[in-house]
Amino acid sequence: MRQHRVTSFDVAALAGVSQSTVSRALAGDPVVSAPTRNRVIEAARQLNYHVDENAARLRTGKTGTIAVVVISREGEGHKDVNPFYFSLLGAICAAASARGHETLVSFQDTPESFSGRYEEQRKADGLIVIGTTANGPAWDYFRRLGEGGANVAYWGSPFDDLDWIRADNRQGARLATSQLIEAGYRRIVCITSEASPQRQFKERSDGYDERMREAGLEPRMIEIDETLDREDQGRKAVADLISAGEPFDAAFVVCDQVALGVLLELHERRIAVPGEVGVVGFDGIRSGAYAIPPLTSLEPDFQSAGVMLVDKLLKQIAGLPSQERRVPVRLVARASSRGPAVS
Repeated sequence: MRQHRVTSFDVAALAGVSQSTVSRALAGDPVVSAPTRNRVIEAARQLNYHVDENAARLRTGKTGTIAVVVISREGEGHKDVNPFYFSLLGAICAAASARGHETLVSFQDTPESFSGRYEEQRKADGLIVIGTTANGPAWDYFRRLGEGGANVAYWGSPFDDLDWIRADNRQGARLATSQLIEAGYRRIVCITSEASPQRQFKERSDGYDERMREAGLEPRMIEIDETLDREDQGRKAVADLISAGEPFDAAFVVCDQVALGVLLELHERRIAVPGEVGVVGFDGIRSGAYAIPPLTSLEPDFQSAGVMLVDKLLKQIAGLPSQERRVPVRLVARASSRGPAVS
C-alpha cells in the first residue's frame, strides 16, 4: 500500500486551525499568536510534517531570509566593533531562526561597501540595520533605501522618523543614577557627548539630569573627545577632571567602552574604585564583567531586542503596524560601585 503523504491540511485538522493559518505559523508570520503557532508546530511534529521550502518560496515569492547589516566606523576592523553589536546580532539571528527565517549578515563601513538592495536581488525579504550612528554616510544610504520602499527596521538610528527600536535609555540612566545616589555618592558626574550622533547618549544624559535634580543634586556633564577611540575618551575625561581640580566621587558613563577607559585611568592614578569613586556604565558588554574591578552596567534585554527587531520587520513586510519601540533594561550590579548606603 502507498503511504499517505502528510500535508498542511492534515496539520490544520490536528491543530484545529485553517490550512492558511498553518502556512502562516510555519513561516513565522507575526500575525499568528504564539499559542496558535506553538499548537501548529506541535501538530507538525506529531505528524512528522516538514515544509517544502523551495515550493513555499516559489508560491509566496519570499526567500525566507532576513538580511542584517552591521555599520562600522570607516576603517574600523571587525575586531574593534563595539561588542554590544555582536550580542545584538546574535539575538537577532536567534529570533529570526525561531520564526523560520535564515539570516544573511554583512559588515559595511565605506561608501564603496554600502549594499542594501537585498529584496531587489531576491536575496532577502527585508533588512535590519544596526551599528554605530557615527558613520553618517552609511545611515544616509540606508535611510534613502527605506524611503525608496525597501523593508527596513533599524536599531538606534540618528533619525527619529525611521522605524527604529532602542533601549529604554532614559529609564536606564535613571536606574544608574539612583544606584549611585542610594550608595551614598553625591558628586556624581555624567561622562557623555551632548553633540554626538549617538542619540542614545543624549537620552541617557537626560535621564541622569532628571534623577540628579529630583535628588536635589547638581548635574555635571563631562564631554568626551569624539576624535579619540572609546577607551581613550574615558581616560581623557578622568584626566581632565583631575587636572581641573573638580571634585567627584562617582561617574555615570553613557557607554561601557568609555567606562572601561575610566576604570583604567582611575586604576593607574591609584584612585580606589568603588571606595573613592564609583563607576556605572551602560550597554552590558561581556568584557565589563572582567574589568578591574568588574563594571556595574545597565544591560538591555538582548533577547527582547532581537525579537522586537525581527517582528517589526516581519510586520512591515506584511503591511502591518508595529508600535513597539523601547527595549527594557536592567541594572547589573558589580564591584565598580558600592551597594546602598546603610542608614
